[in-house]
Amino acid sequence: MGFGDLKSAAGLQVLNDFLADRSYIEGYVPSQADIAVFEAIVAPPPAELCHALRWYNHIKSYEKQKTSLPGVKKALGKYGPADLEDTTGAATDSKDDDDIDLFGSDDEEESEEAKKLREERLAQYESKKSKKPAVVAKSSILLDVKPWDDETDMAKLEECVRSIQVDGLVWGSSKLVPVGYGIKKLQIQCVVEDDKVGTDMLEERITAFEDYVQSMDVAAFNKI
Repeated sequence: MGFGDLKSAAGLQVLNDFLADRSYIEGYVPSQADIAVFEAIVAPPPAELCHALRWYNHIKSYEKQKTSLPGVKKALGKYGPADLEDTTGAATDSKDDDDIDLFGSDDEEESEEAKKLREERLAQYESKKSKKPAVVAKSSILLDVKPWDDETDMAKLEECVRSIQVDGLVWGSSKLVPVGYGIKKLQIQCVVEDDKVGTDMLEERITAFEDYVQSMDVAAFNKI
């Protein structure tokens, strides 16, 4: 486990790939793991490493609160891809293959055997990374759809809402909830892919059924 030398372009590339489908080094909130890795980087990652740069700028904003972030800071080599060796504490005179720096060194001559092993391990890492399925960000949304009055055909209203079929949208359960004066609103659940469906689009499509719908509100919104 480890990123390699985060002062090198190769180490930053591994960090960028690692953060391609993650917001943080560990878990779902900033923690001491992010601080440990952040402090090992001497300068902001270049613009082409967009995931690493996005993470770097985000963690930098926590500079004043870094000591209060959760977790316990561990050795740098304890973070990163599980299939890469931790080379941050390797002894310089070790002859064990497991201690070979995957990213080489500008200050030392690299043997042909070490070079071959490094290239094989990098190839294995790239192969595993390429096979990793992309993570699709989804949200669960609870909508309140309000009719004009107590004479609105709520069954027809729900039929209109469910007739909205777009890629990345799945309708779920629903119920009628009294709001007063004999009027009931439709409360309906849906799951959306964040990159394809937004609340603004849902509101525009639902309120287009103006013969039945007075308004639409988001009652609850949760990331999945």
